[in-house]
Amino acid sequence: MKLSQFKFKLPEEQVALYPHSIYHEITNEDGEKETLRLSRRDESRLMVLHRKSNTIDMLKKDKKGKEIKNSYIQFRDVLDYFNEDDCFVLNDTKVFPGRLYGTKEKTDAKIEVFLLRELNREMRLWDVLVEPARKIRIGNKLFFDEIGSMVAEVIDNTTSRGRTLRFLYDCPHEEFKQELLALGEPPLPRYIIENRKEKHATPEDFEDFQCVYAKNEGAVTAPATGLHFSREMMKRMEIKGIKTAFVTLHCGLGCFHDIEVEDLSKHKMDSEQMLIGAEACKIVNETKLAKRHVCAVGTSVLKACETAVGTNGLLKEYDGWTNKFLFPPYKCQLPDSMIANFYHPQSTLLMATATFGGYDLVMEAYDLAVKNGYQFGCFGDSLLILND
Repeated sequence: MKLSQFKFKLPEEQVALYPHSIYHEITNEDGEKETLRLSRRDESRLMVLHRKSNTIDMLKKDKKGKEIKNSYIQFRDVLDYFNEDDCFVLNDTKVFPGRLYGTKEKTDAKIEVFLLRELNREMRLWDVLVEPARKIRIGNKLFFDEIGSMVAEVIDNTTSRGRTLRFLYDCPHEEFKQELLALGEPPLPRYIIENRKEKHATPEDFEDFQCVYAKNEGAVTAPATGLHFSREMMKRMEIKGIKTAFVTLHCGLGCFHDIEVEDLSKHKMDSEQMLIGAEACKIVNETKLAKRHVCAVGTSVLKACETAVGTNGLLKEYDGWTNKFLFPPYKCQLPDSMIANFYHPQSTLLMATATFGGYDLVMEAYDLAVKNGYQFGCFGDSLLILND
């Protein structure tokens, strides 16, 4: 397929800058009125795609099956489409606060450092992105706190914006890492940071930009679809008897990179680390063999499943890296249903969604989403794709 086939016009106001929320006006101690935002992550909209019947649902229905005007399906309604012994596959990667702000030695120029991954524990080496990159050269030192205890030296250039930093901090590794990440803020995508009034992450983002079931630290961006799940929803799943299988794929920044080739077969994805253990395989495979529904929650889970699926269509244990790029006409082999967010034009995430749901049906859904005011991006609305 071609890159241009995934192009559409997305109005700026339909890119979500915060999770779905409700707002209350309160009076503070000084007698001034303030607006309080309360996140309601499971109350965002949900669109439902039926692959076999080629139909799309946006509105709730009454007992007679008639659509209720202006009553949109919500994400929390997703559980109504599944039953006991069905299985949700979730990505339990945990986002670390990887965006730091420092100053350059001598000039005091303000520098943004985005931590990507730790390269060497003993030597305190980290792979990072820097902004503005033109000011940062090998040998430069960067300071990250007022007392000058957290200092890093640039020891290598990796890409146009990439650098290798060696942190000059003499203490046990766990103490160093705790001190380093305490200086960071949630690594929200740049399209969110640049379009917010405050131009930075808020204290609320430490919770909002993390899945409630996050466990294994290593992601530099959140698996967005999982952000919709609330603790209440997880409990409802347990009560209903819906099983959960957890895999780990540490989401990188590759999904935000522009694709520079028209022929998608020539695009190369960044590698991401992933781990699928025996317990997840047991749960998924038992569900599949029992002919119950296996639902991939998000494109990262779909990628992980398709990386580790065997020739028999069952999930295998996996510990390594994946650079799998999913785009039509690839045929997904393991899950029979999927939940995804609404993503940006020409993004690899949109392409992965179209791989599972079918290009024509998914692009029709996106057209409806734009026309009906759905929200896009990490904090946006979502769609459920069913094989019926």
